[in-house]
Amino acid sequence: MTSPATPPSSSSEGASHPEGDHRPLTVLIGADTFAPHVNGAARFAERLAAGLVARGDDVHVMAPSIGHSNHGTFREQIEGQTMTVHRLPSWRWAPHDWLTFVLPWMSKHYARKVLNEVKPDVVHIQSHIVIGRGLAREAHKRGIPIIATNHVMAENIVDFTTLPPFLDKVVVKLAWDDATRTFDLTRAVTTPTRKAADFLEATTGLTGVIPVSCGIDMRNYAPDLTPRDANRILFVGRLTTEKHIDVLLKATAKLDPALAVTVDIVGSGDQRRNLELLTQQLGLKDRVTFHGHTSDEDLRDLYSHASVFAIASIAELQSIATMEAMASGLPVVAANAVALPHLVHDGENGYLFEPGNVDEMAARLTDVLTAAPEERLRMQQASLDLVSVHDINRTLDTFEALYRDEPLPA
Repeated sequence: MTSPATPPSSSSEGASHPEGDHRPLTVLIGADTFAPHVNGAARFAERLAAGLVARGDDVHVMAPSIGHSNHGTFREQIEGQTMTVHRLPSWRWAPHDWLTFVLPWMSKHYARKVLNEVKPDVVHIQSHIVIGRGLAREAHKRGIPIIATNHVMAENIVDFTTLPPFLDKVVVKLAWDDATRTFDLTRAVTTPTRKAADFLEATTGLTGVIPVSCGIDMRNYAPDLTPRDANRILFVGRLTTEKHIDVLLKATAKLDPALAVTVDIVGSGDQRRNLELLTQQLGLKDRVTFHGHTSDEDLRDLYSHASVFAIASIAELQSIATMEAMASGLPVVAANAVALPHLVHDGENGYLFEPGNVDEMAARLTDVLTAAPEERLRMQQASLDLVSVHDINRTLDTFEALYRDEPLPA
């Protein structure tokens, strides 16, 4: 997703704006997680930045460094587009397998430096935790409009605090209180779905949170609607506790052996070793493949050949991986939790099951894997129809309207 960093240049990148649009904007995106990190929030920030560059906007990104010593300002290729990335000195968070962070007490200092250099028309923070927190406060002092997008749930945080559970609750409450103070500085707060917006409003007391899909480019996927020659279950995502991948593995162990099901698990995370041990204990070692990170080409191939996409996560504010599966024409079996029901309509493009219920997940997987060809085709087409409203161009139109303080597209 990202090419080796090179020194910045002054040449203009990206396509011109469509006829009738206003002058290009200078947009500063603040992200606590960004390429080469692999997660939904990072992928959204990358696609947003690349999409804006392609429209002719001058995009700058504040993000953690790649390695502690590799900090500075670089021209980087993200999603095929060249942009300026301000890499801040960052440190590895030991309990996590890849997460890096900027020292919180330095965030305002770095924000002042970048704001002085970039002089943006608008700031768009992707997190209220460190980089976004400092950037929002410094931009607010200068009267620069701020848009905030929330990608965070409590379940995404507490696994890595290393604190006792009773202290986790205290930390989460303090974090949300501070998040509210950050969001109060903004022109608008967005989050990927209406359910996620309702969650954020209930958690923080904010009103008017705007649902804006993370969006995907449908042209990047090649749906194969033909019958499958084998039963393949696919999961894509971080291997962390809140994803409940153990539920998927236990459900797979309950499937009829005659179905000869195999499972492909794409992604890395702190739970990989535990999940591999569980796979052995369940007698699934020869049927489950842990791929780790894959190239975009290999991932598209896995989507195209899978029979069903399965996700048991309880902490999805949208789930880009589920949208990618739908854009690939896959039926989906998903936990009935947070934003997944926004994507998976029970009985239409797949099925929902009670979170954590292994038997019900196994039953719903069986429903898909044993469906008649015409029923499977109906679910595949429903996935394509339902995901079409998440086109990335609509997402970009919405954010550009927010940046310009104009009416949102209908």
